[in-house]
Amino acid sequence: MTFALGTVFLLAFIALGIPIGFALGLAGIASLALLVPIDSILALMTKVVHVTIGNYLFLTIPMFVLMAEFLSTGQVAEDLLLACNRLLRKVRGGMAMAVILAGAVHAAVTGSSTASAASLSRASFPAMRRAGYSPSFAVGTIAIAGTLAVMVPPSVAFILYGLMTETSIGKLFIAGIIPGVITAVGYIVTISLVLWLKPSLGPDPQREMEIAGAGERGAVWPIVLLIAVILGGLYTGVATPTEISAIGALGALLVSLGLRRMTRPGFVHAVTGTLRITAMIMTIIFSAHLFGYFISFSRITDTMLQWIAAADLAPTAVMLLVVLLYLILGMFMDQAAIIILTAPITTPLMVGLGYDPVWWGVIIIKTAEIGLVSPPLGLVTFVVSSSSRTDLRSSFIGVSPYIATELVLLGLLIAYPQISLYLVN
Repeated sequence: MTFALGTVFLLAFIALGIPIGFALGLAGIASLALLVPIDSILALMTKVVHVTIGNYLFLTIPMFVLMAEFLSTGQVAEDLLLACNRLLRKVRGGMAMAVILAGAVHAAVTGSSTASAASLSRASFPAMRRAGYSPSFAVGTIAIAGTLAVMVPPSVAFILYGLMTETSIGKLFIAGIIPGVITAVGYIVTISLVLWLKPSLGPDPQREMEIAGAGERGAVWPIVLLIAVILGGLYTGVATPTEISAIGALGALLVSLGLRRMTRPGFVHAVTGTLRITAMIMTIIFSAHLFGYFISFSRITDTMLQWIAAADLAPTAVMLLVVLLYLILGMFMDQAAIIILTAPITTPLMVGLGYDPVWWGVIIIKTAEIGLVSPPLGLVTFVVSSSSRTDLRSSFIGVSPYIATELVLLGLLIAYPQISLYLVN
């Protein structure tokens, strides 16, 4: 009953239009007041701030965000797209496939889906329209390419999950490699199928080849070098994720300066954008920890495990119900808020049922990836639709074939956990 009241408080604050970070904090304080004295709540608030700020791993968040902002200022996505276009210009749908490939590479140095999608949109939408792609299919392709930054390491979503559940961030990054590659391949297969079934959505092959081959050659080698440094440092153990994030931010700044695309206004914009995004995430984390204490005191996880045991539900059935809940939440809530709010509840539940926490992290991130483009509130679809000035309804229609592919891929990751855990093990 107490947990239900806390949930009602949270939903009421959100319904009033209060930002999710403050809504979580207010709901946590109001809910804790039902269980503990006010002095204890004040002590917990002090502890939350101290523990969060004192956690060395939290530095990875602003550093990876800063790296993404510097690369956006340096117009890295444009260079990647030029190179990928030249590579795939003789393939039907090659320009759309190039967007996916560029999105995968861009994801390996950003970790932010919205930053990746915005950069890809500026770089690729005009060229796709000139080649003859329909606006809806172009937006859908760009939006889904942007979501790869959620799964392909280094991912801010994996960092949040690891911090909230005390799961190894290094193992999570490694676990995301194969699912990320499979996801990119799935998108490319989807492009081929869609253009085969409905050629009108794509361009004339000759026209596409001409546009893909036109223009300057992008400077790709600095980005490849940066990716090699980041991933090499992570997977060889030479540096911790926090150290790699700082090296990546410095490398992104040097790349943008080396390409002579970093101006004073661009630098200020990148830093202020990082401060704004980091402040939002940290506020949500502070408040989520506070609400997490209420969840702990209410013993909801133990209660759920006892209920499952009494209901005699199979662990697989419980897991599938929780995955369905994540898919529904992803359609209406911010993905970072979902991870921060729910992972501390669902992860102990899944571990109690015998599931691996690293594998469960991959499943949660995959549902977040789907939610980023799902109607009615798919954030990445909104970003690309807005930047390309395309009707939102047609944008969601354009992304729908990819959502179908995502659901198939989610089923594969659930049915075969070794896909995610092979490299980890």
